[in-house]
Amino acid sequence: MTQMFDHPGLQLFAELLDIPAPSGYEARLIEELERRIRKMGYTPEVDAGGNLLVRINGRAEGPLTCLAAHVDEIGMVVQQIHTDGSLSVDRLGGLFPWKIGEGPVEILGDCETVVGVLSMGSGHARSNQGRTVDWSGVRLLTGLTVDELRERGIRRGSPAVPVRSFRGPHLFGAPDAPMVAAWSFDNRLGVVSQLQLLEQLAQASIEPHVPLLVAFTVEEEIGCFGAKGLAVRERPDVLIAVDGSPLIAEYPLALDGRPGIRSKDRVSSYDQDLLREISRLSLDAGVELQPVVYDCAGSDASAAYAIGAVPRVACLGYVRESSHGYEVAPLATFDHLLTTLVAIAGGFRG
Repeated sequence: MTQMFDHPGLQLFAELLDIPAPSGYEARLIEELERRIRKMGYTPEVDAGGNLLVRINGRAEGPLTCLAAHVDEIGMVVQQIHTDGSLSVDRLGGLFPWKIGEGPVEILGDCETVVGVLSMGSGHARSNQGRTVDWSGVRLLTGLTVDELRERGIRRGSPAVPVRSFRGPHLFGAPDAPMVAAWSFDNRLGVVSQLQLLEQLAQASIEPHVPLLVAFTVEEEIGCFGAKGLAVRERPDVLIAVDGSPLIAEYPLALDGRPGIRSKDRVSSYDQDLLREISRLSLDAGVELQPVVYDCAGSDASAAYAIGAVPRVACLGYVRESSHGYEVAPLATFDHLLTTLVAIAGGFRG
């Protein structure tokens, strides 16, 4: 399909997928985002926790409002290096072996990147019939010796992610309403939407009504540590996480491009006045949001609220299938999420 070459959001999405950013190893992606944002005319800064921040003055005094999209992705981390050069790995964030399967991955060494292959054993072994694989049954084959791995900077703690050719994006479905599939939708789409928001604000000289802090946060997948530290240091009055809304059978959402907005999740309830104001602003801009309640998900916003670092929180999310796996969303999701963010930036009063 040619839509990939015609759609600016999808082009940017594909470009950012080139840069792996597992939790705790986000520096390369942060550097690329900083470079792009400086070209727009902003003066971004990297805080003590590694988050990237953009401060924008408001037209009037009002509550400091933070939009936060986390840049990190789920992955694997090396636990052991065996004498044959194979590696034992564990999940980094919420990755299950059955979500990634066997295949090539990139191990991000201190000196260079090494390609290895995940192996989960032989399908011919009788003992494997019907077996559920956990990380203890996974080996990462490298074809290198222990010394060769050491020379490349592969060590305990080195992260690994799927190879670039696996990550996507891929377009499929009806040509007039295509679907997008990719590894690491979570949370590259949130990052893309905030980058496009900054670009639109700069190009159209849109000044937010209240002071705005646009944040690209780290380590969300392993405990929301970037957002917690940011909230403690910056003390925003409002924190709106820009993340995903998983499509789960018991939580009815439509996979039609309309973003979700959380009313409650596993960590906390969200500010209902914020939910109503954001939903109204979005609807006035032409995008109806889908309220949702979760008991199995959290966000940067609810995590910061739970430690008392911010008084009012919301979570705006793109609805996607196969969360923490090979995720799928309509291409229309890119446009609808951006429309909502522009409406918030231009009209939110708190």
